[in-house]
Amino acid sequence: MCGYPCGLIIRHMRRRTPKPAAPRNAAPQTQAGRNKKVGLARALSKMGVCSRSEAARIIQAGRVRLNGAVKRNPETPVNFGSDRIDVDGSAAVAANKIYLVLNKPRGTITTASDEKGRETVYDLLPPHPASPKNPLPAPGPDPVLGPGPASGPGPLKDREIPWIAPVGRLDKASEGLLLLTNDSEWAARVLSPDTHMDKTYHVQIGRIAGDELLSALRKGIASEGEWLRVKRANRLRSGEKNSWLEIVLDEGKNRHIRRMLEALGAEVLRLVRVAIGPLSLGDLPKGASRPLTPGEKTALDLALLRR
Repeated sequence: MCGYPCGLIIRHMRRRTPKPAAPRNAAPQTQAGRNKKVGLARALSKMGVCSRSEAARIIQAGRVRLNGAVKRNPETPVNFGSDRIDVDGSAAVAANKIYLVLNKPRGTITTASDEKGRETVYDLLPPHPASPKNPLPAPGPDPVLGPGPASGPGPLKDREIPWIAPVGRLDKASEGLLLLTNDSEWAARVLSPDTHMDKTYHVQIGRIAGDELLSALRKGIASEGEWLRVKRANRLRSGEKNSWLEIVLDEGKNRHIRRMLEALGAEVLRLVRVAIGPLSLGDLPKGASRPLTPGEKTALDLALLRR
């Protein structure tokens, strides 16, 4: 006989059911979004495995299984809280989030590959997990990364190398600050017209910039069926035949600044993006890249929240 009121203890004991462990490939979720369903291609993109278009391609090729069953529809619903995704027989693990800033030189292409063999921004990245040429190679022995000046060809042994993509674009002739990340949702917020994130450019033009030119930039012009405007335009300095302007956009259309200046009769000699929101290019050398510091990432996130 025990000396304790065992019956009372038994009546007040609660059976604890252990919580099921999250699947190994689950993406981080908030409590509110734990049971939210998304399409299979979007799920792979949200996890940082590859781009959404690349995900659709490998799904249609039959290389992706959902809970053990091959799925060929990129829109197949996925529950991050319980579903398991496998790519080529291995669990698709949510990649650590990567946020890089690159000083893009003039002449490089903002794309993963170029049919003309021109240098791309990926050729500038160092040989770390953020710089795969082909993050999801076709099945087969000894797949290799494409050649590049930083790393050269070599075996791709780690199938969990994360995909990374530019946040927006800078055209071939433009240079300066370019963000790259595998966090597709964060990239979409930075680019969204709803956030109106400021992008600051220093632009050299082949004429003296008078007040009329600056006023026209601020008022906006019609071009190819679109209304183009700038948020701010100021003269930085002028020489005998050219001027440097600082132009701030809170929206971005294709060749936005070039189209405006060309319509106003000003030849663009150089166009350099020097800031995105609170993040400035600083003294990062041309062609160099580095991770965002925690402080820089926090400042960008706060700027997005204030919009």
